[in-house]
Amino acid sequence: MKSIQRTILVLSATGLIVLSGCQTKGPRFNPRDTSAVPLTNMTEVSISNPFDPSWLKTPTNLFTLGPGDAIDVEILGAEVYRQPVVVGPDGKIYFYLLRGLDVWGLTLAETKALLERELAVFVKDSGQISISLQNVQSKRVWALGRLATPGLYSMSTPMTLLELLSRAGGIAAMSSTGSVESLADLRHSFIIRQGRLMPIDFYQLMHEGNISQNIYLQPDDFVYVPSSSAREVYVLGAVTRPSPVPCSDLMTLVAAISSVGGTVPGAYQSHVAIVRGSLSKPRIAVVNYRDILRGKATDILLEPRDIVYVPVSPWSFLDRYATYAVETFVRTVAANAGARTVDASAAPVSPSVPVN
Repeated sequence: MKSIQRTILVLSATGLIVLSGCQTKGPRFNPRDTSAVPLTNMTEVSISNPFDPSWLKTPTNLFTLGPGDAIDVEILGAEVYRQPVVVGPDGKIYFYLLRGLDVWGLTLAETKALLERELAVFVKDSGQISISLQNVQSKRVWALGRLATPGLYSMSTPMTLLELLSRAGGIAAMSSTGSVESLADLRHSFIIRQGRLMPIDFYQLMHEGNISQNIYLQPDDFVYVPSSSAREVYVLGAVTRPSPVPCSDLMTLVAAISSVGGTVPGAYQSHVAIVRGSLSKPRIAVVNYRDILRGKATDILLEPRDIVYVPVSPWSFLDRYATYAVETFVRTVAANAGARTVDASAAPVSPSVPVN
């Protein structure tokens, strides 16, 4: 449980800073106003986290023990002695007459050698020692969202993304008029590793069979597959209450920002980013929200799953805007999904990442 809580804290704390101070309310939304226009001048960019070919290579490091792992220790001699042992929170095991032995970070072979060496002090002709791994708690990955059996999965051997999705029962689907319809939004599915978004395209992997996206996972990786039926716009950054907003067919930029309490003092209203499409190669447009408020520019129609990002200073490059917006989005979703896994009544996290 401590490992789970620590992972959620990392997801919530890595770059997630809640803006405070005096708040400014946005303008009132007029539902009769039909002057908003679709956004057309969007530029496709890549998230600035390059793909590392080593992610596709099978890890060669052996499994090492950690807190919560369970092993069976058996002494084969004149009499067979067998005892289940769990690695404690301090990384130590307690077996037979031995004092606590620190096995945190040791392989099974190294643990066996340590036990043999320590037992020889107390027991002559102690016999042959055998160790087998029974349960893994120290190395797990998250698989949440629209999967058949979402949850945390242990890693005792190297595991690829496809293997994890298979263990989680695959992508959730439903039958409709004799066909199978996916309930997952693969274009917005993601992996977070050590607080960073991994540049993995789930759609290419699952629908186009692009095995180059089938990376090996690491302990504490967070895999999330959102629902394809979600009709929300995420409004993040320098706003009063960063959060998802239900998206209607006529949702506009002004309405979305107003629904979260407007922008906060210091918000750079003239460079509001709207991010749309796949998380691996999103499209982005930067609009002058200040001019829209002043009636100097036309309001913008939004689409479900758009990410609206209000910065506190401008960036010169669109890919930097997209990276901040997308990483804020995935960390927000991951923190909330992880918290609900531990406690279904957990309060929503409303983070924002100011652009410095």
